[in-house]
This record gives sequence, C-alpha cells and structure tokens, in this order.
Amino acid sequence: MEGTALLRHKHIDDLPQWNDKVQVLECVGVLPETQDVRTFSFQTPSDSWFRYAPGQFVTLELPTENGIVMRTYTLSSSPSRPLSVSVTVKAQPGSVAGRWMFDNVREGVRLKAYGPAGTFTFEQHPAERYLFVSAGSGVTPMMSMTRWLYDYGRKADIKFVHCARSPSDIIFRRELELMMERVPEIDVSFIVERSDPHGIWTGYRGRLNSLMLELIAPDYHDREVFCCGPAPFMQGVRDILNASGFAMARYHEESFQAPVETAELVPQGDIVPEEGKSASIRFTDAGFEVECEETDTILAIAKANGLNIPSGCQFGVCGTCRTRKVSGNVHMVHNGGISDEDVAEGYILACCSKPIGRVEVEV
Repeated sequence: MEGTALLRHKHIDDLPQWNDKVQVLECVGVLPETQDVRTFSFQTPSDSWFRYAPGQFVTLELPTENGIVMRTYTLSSSPSRPLSVSVTVKAQPGSVAGRWMFDNVREGVRLKAYGPAGTFTFEQHPAERYLFVSAGSGVTPMMSMTRWLYDYGRKADIKFVHCARSPSDIIFRRELELMMERVPEIDVSFIVERSDPHGIWTGYRGRLNSLMLELIAPDYHDREVFCCGPAPFMQGVRDILNASGFAMARYHEESFQAPVETAELVPQGDIVPEEGKSASIRFTDAGFEVECEETDTILAIAKANGLNIPSGCQFGVCGTCRTRKVSGNVHMVHNGGISDEDVAEGYILACCSKPIGRVEVEV
C-alpha cells in the first residue's frame, strides 16, 4: 500500500544500542490511559534498542512556546521489551510540560532525551518478595518493574498496592488485572478515595492506613518495599511503616523533589570547597575561561556566561547536566543521578559540582 512502511523483523544483535549522546526519540504511539493520563511510546530514527533498569527515568527536552522546558519522566515500559520506551504522563492542572505533550506530541514528533538514569529499581535491591505502593502517576516505576517480572517468566511474589481518586482514575488497571489472572504470585489491590458516579466499587475505599496494609500484605515486614507518589502520600507510608517497627533500610522511594538531606554518594576525600577561595573554569568547546569561587557550581557559572548545559532537577537526581571533565578536581555531591562508571570515565553533574582550583570541562 502506497505510503505504508514495510515492517521487517530484525534481530537485536543487528541493531545499535541507543545512546543519549544521540538524544533523539521519535514518537510512535499515543495511548489514552485515563481522562487525564496518556502513554507516549518512542523509538529512534535509527531503530536502536534500549538498555535500562526497570524503574529508571529519562529527561525530555520540550520546545514549548515559552522556551525549552526540561522534564523528567519515569519509563513505564520494561527493558524486557527493548525496541521502544514509553513514558506515562498526567496532565496536572496548570502543568506546562504535561499539557504541552498532550497538545503537541503525536506520531512522528521528535524530542531530545537524556538518560536513562536513577537508582529507584529493584535491580539494586534483589529480594524474594516485594511490596509496591503507589499513588496516581507514581504507578509508573512500579509498572516497569512489574512488567519486567511478568515477562521474566519466573514466579515473582509481588504485593502491589495502588491508590487513586476513583476507579476511573486507576492507571493500567486492566493490564494489572490481566497479569494477576495469568500469574497468581502478582497480587494487586486498589484503594480509591471515592466511587465513580453511578458506578459500583466493592474494593478498598478511603486512604491507605495500617489496617489496610495488614489486610493486603500481612507479611510486609518480610518484603522489600518500593513507594512512589505525591510527597504527602509517601510521608504517610513512611509513618505507617515506622510506627509498625519496619526495618526502614528495606524501604525505597522515588522523588524528584530536593531531598531534605543531600547524600554524598561519590567519595571526595578531603577536597572541600572553601568560601571566598578563587577558582577558574575553562569551557573547552566555547574556548574561554572564567574566574569564579570554589563554592560556585559549574552549571551556574556556565549559565551566567551564556552557555547552555541542559539541566533538569538541579540537585543531582536526573543526570541531565552530565558533562565530561577534561582536567582538574571538583567537589560533587549528588543524589544518584550519575553512575560510578560515568564518574570513572570523567563525567560530572554540572549542577552539583564545584571547582577546586582550575577545572576544564567540555562545554
């Protein structure tokens, strides 16, 4: 048929691996999930395959009418299906990025992307039994992990608790129910705040509390717990677990908000920035050098001098501002947005890296 591309099977060994240095993703499908949630699926123009851990995220560069907006979205897809990736987006009231995607992203639209990144994945916390707890669009990393375990084909003991405003707001409801039908070890419970008009709801109603958790997963003390949702929701889950004496070292949560305490995850020895001490940054691609202080971040100095380093969260989580350091030392305090392998190859996160003396970076 004229204008229709022929679909040919290709072995994954014949395809290149996607690298975010190439950046471009092309939308190949848009699927409505609920009234205000859509899943956007992407491939690459070069038919690459994707390698990532279930639960990781990417940062998309959105060319909105008011300028470039960087937004971080968890991949709701699973790396067990490596020929495409998907993000599931909720258009919140007043949301600039979500509304722009709803209005502008359709098949054929291309976007720049950075990643994948993030440490919120069971890959780092293997266990025999899991408890996934989510609310709203916080279901996306749980869905990625559940899809992977489902596709893996081995028995995976999962208690999955998802909270929503109403039954019609439950994202991925039908797919989760189908997975439960096929794999009894995947046990999903939904909790809604209210029923739909003229609808019947016989499940849990209200807000997640300790009694509900005991009924749904009486053995939750023996499970590895992953939680994602709005900040007040996650605080409520932490309160329930703390009050029950849960071993919080087995609790993991995903948040794109600045942490209360920033964790230094990259050993820095005795190299610490000094207030008022001079430093300098040479931007090798731009071809000039700037005087600054050791307490300045490389990202701030670059922006102050008209240089564009793509950035998202600006506190070391999303990894968007990853930049190669050519020479010199920096003090980098991040929150999981860069891997040890990248650090070993000379990469830093510009948003949370401060120059110690003279530093050269590829910008």
